[in-house]
Amino acid sequence: MSPELYSLNLRNGLFRPFCLVTNGTHRHHEIPALRDQLEKQNRTKDPSQKCLYIYDKAVTDYIFWNHQVRHGNFVISVLKENLVATFVESIPFDTSHKINTGVESYSLYENNGIRFSIINYRDPETGKLYRFVTTLPHSVNPGTIAMLYYKRWTIEKSFNNSKSNLKEVKAWSSDNNSLKNQMRLTAMSYNLLRVFEEVSKIQDSELIHPSDKKYTEELKRREQDSEKKGRFVNPLFYQERIVRISSYTIRATQNAIITGKSLISFMDDLVARLVPRTHLIGEH
Repeated sequence: MSPELYSLNLRNGLFRPFCLVTNGTHRHHEIPALRDQLEKQNRTKDPSQKCLYIYDKAVTDYIFWNHQVRHGNFVISVLKENLVATFVESIPFDTSHKINTGVESYSLYENNGIRFSIINYRDPETGKLYRFVTTLPHSVNPGTIAMLYYKRWTIEKSFNNSKSNLKEVKAWSSDNNSLKNQMRLTAMSYNLLRVFEEVSKIQDSELIHPSDKKYTEELKRREQDSEKKGRFVNPLFYQERIVRISSYTIRATQNAIITGKSLISFMDDLVARLVPRTHLIGEH
């Protein structure tokens, strides 16, 4: 069993150890562990420092997250289907701005005296309706909130790196300090791999990673399929994204360590694997 929770920075794609969820033998539920860790951080955290947590609907506790706002901690989650809340008022937003593509409504609701915002977002590609809940201030565009949650979906494979490639599947020990060291070493390994791959991708603006080329071609196929149905892909999907670190980068790093290959030679190998960029007509 994986002994800990990590957070992934949506700006730079780096891992940060967050908290332990096991004593090495029994795994605890991660939601109480998450809450306890946030409360510990609040004791030393500068309230002016803002943090945004994007989590699944299991984390939704309106009283807890309302309390976290005063500490500069905000949340975006999926609305629970069985939520009982009272509509308060609509929140105005710019319907003509492309960042709000797909947003049908942005509203303030109340539950047991706690107020929060709900975004109704209909995917222009599939027509499916999603409902997001957040404690962010109303100055944040609802389309930004919806897309941030989409980003969470797209990064699940990057968390898979720690389990599949770094073998983070069980605790090394029942000692608390050993478990924390395991968490730190895993994060350090992942972050180094992430840096290697990202640095290789910026050597030539006309070259991209094979996985990015595959994603671009998939977007093109999705756009064509959507047009046949009178729909379109949200233009925000054409922006940069956090991807799973490739198996090639991981194997190349392992081989470089084993063989003592120089950093320059190792990076040259990663750059040599890049491919020409594919440009899309609808690319933003």
